Amino acid sequence: MKIAILPGDGIGPEIVTQAVNVLNALDEKFEMETAPVGGAGYEASGHPLPDATLKLAQDADAILFGAVGDWKYDTLERALRPEQAILGLRKNLKLFANLRPAILYPELAGASTLKPEVVSGLDILIIRELTGDIYFGQPRGMRECPDGPFKGEREAFDTMRYAETEIRRIAHVAFQTAQKRSKRLTSVDKANVLETFQFWKDIVTDVHKEYPDVALDHMYIDNAAMQLVRAPKKFDVIVTGNMFGDILSDEASMLTGSIGMLPSASLDANNKGLYEPSHGSAPDIAGKGVANPLATILSAAMMLRYSLGKTEQADRIEAAVKKVLVQGLRTPDIYEAGTTKVGTAEIGQAVVSALAN
Repeated sequence: MKIAILPGDGIGPEIVTQAVNVLNALDEKFEMETAPVGGAGYEASGHPLPDATLKLAQDADAILFGAVGDWKYDTLERALRPEQAILGLRKNLKLFANLRPAILYPELAGASTLKPEVVSGLDILIIRELTGDIYFGQPRGMRECPDGPFKGEREAFDTMRYAETEIRRIAHVAFQTAQKRSKRLTSVDKANVLETFQFWKDIVTDVHKEYPDVALDHMYIDNAAMQLVRAPKKFDVIVTGNMFGDILSDEASMLTGSIGMLPSASLDANNKGLYEPSHGSAPDIAGKGVANPLATILSAAMMLRYSLGKTEQADRIEAAVKKVLVQGLRTPDIYEAGTTKVGTAEIGQAVVSALAN
């Protein structure tokens, strides 16, 4: 089994190193190959997604990805900015289903921004469509405004688009996932304003006919954002579009104590996937040894479960992470009084030790 290791920028190399150490501690033989991506890719070959990196990702059975981005690249034209690497990987690998679990470990209830009684026992899964919406819709760009009250001024525009096939395939993933959990699915849209999301709502409703055992409800994005902090445990599986999913999953991360605890999987139709923490590259703390690697380690566990068929090993990693939290070890983002503050390498080694024991 071949794993492409793409550390990226900022804290990416630090957190990926810890996840690789955990994978190496398993009784498995993986072929791992590392390649530059993002700002590192630009420095290496003048493009955030070098051809060799893309080929490695295409040839691998799964991809472990760190994070991309740094303020020093903000002056580059958009096509050359580090963030284009992850968009290019999603597009070229046809990764359309993004799974972002938000689980609050009991040991981190005090680290959540909400009261423990509101979030204790939280276990939700956000499924974000990855290939459509305004992220990829055409036309887009800048121009002279052709009409309206600001005619003649400069304007920027993006196009929100969804094809029926895109909506149907993500809906099937969501319903099938809900069947394996508590058989409840919430579809989040903005059908009261946007034609695109009235279409989304209609298609999801039609797909629901194939899954009569799953309870489906529809919720507008503004209400969903509010309910996610008011009564998050009322949700189980949430499915939504690219833009809304990006926002809701970051909001959900704070319910778990830190975005440093939120793993993710981006899958194609055959469950080949790219696995990454939901947080960014955090260049302000890069190299300081304080970043939380647990989301990346948990992403590696998702990789074992979804793409590599190693469920038992995935369970071992997740149990090791829980054991480390029970021991009271915390990186600064989840630290609270009465626990022990440690750095990136220390908590990573603690997970390795927990696996060995």
